Amino acid sequence: MLFEILRKIQSDVPPLKEGQRDIRQDINSLRNHIHVMQGDINNLHGTMSQVLDRLGRIENRLDLRELAEAQARFEPHP
Repeated sequence: MLFEILRKIQSDVPPLKEGQRDIRQDINSLRNHIHVMQGDINNLHGTMSQVLDRLGRIENRLDLRELAEAQARFEPHP
């Protein structure tokens, strides 16, 4: 009787191992996708930082131009 139980267990193990192998492959695939998405997010952060820097420079230029225009309006002309 014990021999039959061991034989049943032995026949049940290979499908479990195969299922575990499939799950491990799925997890590795998900892990790779997460790494790719993290890289994309990092690229977006870099691009956003560059855009914000450019926007800051544009705003500075506009402020300077607006200041010069305001000063020119209030200066007396000869």
